[in-house]
Amino acid sequence: MAEQHLKNHARLEPGFHFVVMPIAFLTLIGSVYHLFQAWGTQTQYAASLLSATNLALCGAAFYARMFALKAQDRVIRLEERLRAKELTGSDLDARLTMRQIIGLRFASDAEWPELAERAVSEGLSERQIKEAVRNWRADTYRV
Repeated sequence: MAEQHLKNHARLEPGFHFVVMPIAFLTLIGSVYHLFQAWGTQTQYAASLLSATNLALCGAAFYARMFALKAQDRVIRLEERLRAKELTGSDLDARLTMRQIIGLRFASDAEWPELAERAVSEGLSERQIKEAVRNWRADTYRV
């Protein structure tokens, strides 16, 4: 794997982002189109079941991704709380948002305390925090 940095740290899972989601979305569009074509005919009930099933499939895929990201956010928060305790001797500042904490995970240990303070005092966004990182700390385990 190439060295991770600001420009290449976002991760797309090809099987999910380029296969499963497009197929689910296109199938939903096709089933809704079929439902409108079948409206008022004997196949209306079957077409409505197909559309409802495809809507549920898209919803399940979306929520599966959101649940995984939420679990990942909880782990990141825990890791950064431990890191803050180790680096500063105190817990994370309660004023840090989850997005700011996510941005801080890429900062090296040497720059983390200063960047965390700046994030709070200047209200830096996740993107601004990542842009301020001088020594990128790669995270290759995220989903």
